[in-house]
Amino acid sequence: MSGPMEPRIKWLAAAAVCALLALPGATASAQSPGNGLSNLFGNIFGTSAAPQPQGAPATTGSIPWSGEDGASGNPLMTAGAIRQAAANFDNCVAAMWPDAARRGVSEENFQRFTAGLSPDLRIMDLMDSQPEFTKSVWDYLDILVNDARLAKGKEILAKYKAQFDATERAYGVDRYAIAAIWGIESNYSTQIGDRSVLQSTATLACIGRRQTYFKDEFLSALEILNRGDLRPEQMRGSWAGAFGPTQFMPTAFKRYAVDGDGDGRRDVVDNPADLIASTANNLKKDGWQTGQSWGYEVVVPKDFNYMLADRAKSMTLVQWEHLGIKRAGGQPFPHGSDKAYLLAPAGAEGPGFLMMQNFRVIMKYNPAEAYALAIGHFADRLRGGAPFVQAWPRQERELSRAERLELQQLLAQRGFYRGTPDGQFGGETRAALRGFQASIGAPADGFASSDMLERLRGR
Repeated sequence: MSGPMEPRIKWLAAAAVCALLALPGATASAQSPGNGLSNLFGNIFGTSAAPQPQGAPATTGSIPWSGEDGASGNPLMTAGAIRQAAANFDNCVAAMWPDAARRGVSEENFQRFTAGLSPDLRIMDLMDSQPEFTKSVWDYLDILVNDARLAKGKEILAKYKAQFDATERAYGVDRYAIAAIWGIESNYSTQIGDRSVLQSTATLACIGRRQTYFKDEFLSALEILNRGDLRPEQMRGSWAGAFGPTQFMPTAFKRYAVDGDGDGRRDVVDNPADLIASTANNLKKDGWQTGQSWGYEVVVPKDFNYMLADRAKSMTLVQWEHLGIKRAGGQPFPHGSDKAYLLAPAGAEGPGFLMMQNFRVIMKYNPAEAYALAIGHFADRLRGGAPFVQAWPRQERELSRAERLELQQLLAQRGFYRGTPDGQFGGETRAALRGFQASIGAPADGFASSDMLERLRGR
């Protein structure tokens, strides 16, 4: 669920677990290595289990810890530091009792909920995994927005119509957006996750490079159990601690979970009224605008100045029309005064999108443009809308991590990129690539194609 960018740990592993399971041959359980939103961008963990290092604590799950240093290079992620912290795990958990007491957790419940906890060191590999390959946005959409999920979504909307009606009245949040999040995060509650939230957050609170953040998550999980909103067996989810059909982190549960049916509990796992209302409350508090779309597919004219395709450059739909942007399919924009920014996820060869406030809200839920685009499009399809009009450049292949790293290094050599090359593309890399493209007279769309890599190599 949403919050500041750092707490949005879900983008690492917890979102869209159903997507990879939809691939042919996928058999892993939800939220296990090999699943999740990160894997849709290529976070390949491998399928064979590494041997358990001698003397390492036992782990849960089907694949043990590799026993290797983490890829981040953080000193807390070295194999030695992990082993040392794991040996002190019981003391670390016990030392959190005063903080738990200050949050109102009873000593009896603290002892009951922490009894028998052991570290799951496999999480250290998942936390520091580096993606070797990524998926294109069109492959990602193909996986997430499919006929089977659409059919199930329509069943869910009909089955829980009363709950969606009540939620729309109370929060003003589009039912189709809520249903889309439910479908993409957990395939409508069928693939929620299989790791103990208490074990995962306790492991991360005591071991590795994010201990301060995960201490808050662990203590929040204890608060939830102490209050009686959920039972320990209900709090199972991703390695990062996200749980439930729409994937709440424990701290997000505290901020956004509501009692949708008045039974005195906030059960976002098994109670559809609470689940729907809590997800809507999250979106509403993050700035959802009632009655507004997430955005529109648009046709971008030839020779367009793609330097304007920037999240910071918002203009009214009328202003975009004056620049030659037209809505795909020929329909007019309903409200020309609405503000939006231009997104070109596949560069000049693919469709463009004008993204409005509700798209930004979805990105607070999960800060990945492809995820937010999938949610918005899936919501439109559930509403009865058509597929996207324009074709994606399916002839393009995604760059490997080695190629992405090389592209950043070449951009840095030419003075366009000032960051530290890491093989991960963000706004800084796209801005640098735009600068290079403009310097050679190519459309400055920031799209990292294999052709751009070749042109960088050739200069």
